Amino acid sequence: MEEPRTQRLILASASPRRVDLLRQIGVVPDAVDPADIDESPLPRELPTTHAARLAAAKAEAVFARHPGAAILAADTVVAVGRRILPKAETESQARACLDLLSGRRHRVIGGVALLVPAADGGPPRRLTRLVRTDVTFKALGPDEVAAYLASGEWHGKAGGYAIQGRAAALVRWIGGSYSNVVGLPLFEVAGLLRGAGFRLP
Repeated sequence: MEEPRTQRLILASASPRRVDLLRQIGVVPDAVDPADIDESPLPRELPTTHAARLAAAKAEAVFARHPGAAILAADTVVAVGRRILPKAETESQARACLDLLSGRRHRVIGGVALLVPAADGGPPRRLTRLVRTDVTFKALGPDEVAAYLASGEWHGKAGGYAIQGRAAALVRWIGGSYSNVVGLPLFEVAGLLRGAGFRLP
């Protein structure tokens, strides 16, 4: 019987939500080391391609800083059709996102990448997943938009909302992984970690 891995696990993320989500399934990273990369979409880049590319790039950027450790990275993209919505940094950005999402269905794409170092010092093993969740917002009235903007929960959030907060009252329907919308698809992450030899509780 194969022994469980004893190597370190590094989370390549600046998001406290991802740390909390991992703890929810009994996984505590040995360290959190955010990747400092340009997250701008490339010209004509599709949402799925964007999420997969950024997750892989984040993992690669952090891998070199932690020899012998496995690196877990993720990226969350909110999209309407082919359009990638920003991580809202201003109230006007958040308002534009909410206006676009009001009364319609959108997609949340979660890209996950796990880099596992090779025992012989060769190239790391790359394990990836791409997860889609469909979300439908209710039709938002001006007062609802104003109240959500006043909450400040939108700041830094893909698509200008956080489903784990007050925006839960704005979501009429969800199809797929809820934790993916929060920031990390836990079912898929658990599978990746087990496949790499980590023992989960």
